[in-house]
Amino acid sequence: MLFYSNHNYLTFVVHINQLMKTLVLGASTDASRYANRAIKLLRAHNHEVVAVGMDEGNVAGVDIIHEIPANEKVDTLTLYLNPKRQVAYYDRIMKLKPRRIIFNPGTENSELEKLAADNGIETEEACTLVLLNTGQY
Repeated sequence: MLFYSNHNYLTFVVHINQLMKTLVLGASTDASRYANRAIKLLRAHNHEVVAVGMDEGNVAGVDIIHEIPANEKVDTLTLYLNPKRQVAYYDRIMKLKPRRIIFNPGTENSELEKLAADNGIETEEACTLVLLNTGQY
C-alpha cells in the first residue's frame, strides 16, 4: 500500500492484486496437488490467499483452515473439490458472495454454477494455473 499526499488531498493507491483476495477451496499440503500449486502461484503473483481444506499445515506462508471464514471479503473462489464434495459448501459459498467462482478441471458443477448465477456470482470453467501464467487472472 502506498499513500501520497498532494495539495492536502490524500490519495490511496493499492496494487490491484492486493485487492483480489482468492479463496482456494480444497487446499492441500501435498505439493503434487493442483490446489497446492495454485496457492504457491497466487502468492508468487502477490495475491492474498485464504486456503480452506482438510489438511493441517501451511503452504507458501498461508495457513490452511478448515472452514470458510464468515465475513471474509473475497474476489475469487477457486475450486479444487469434486462436485459431490462441493454440496456441503453451497450455503457458505453463497454467503461469502465472491465476485466469481473458478471451476478448475474436474470440478465442473452445473448445479453450483446455476446457484451462483442466481445469486449474481460470475462463474468460469478454467484452470487457475493457466489463467495466472497467461496474465488472464
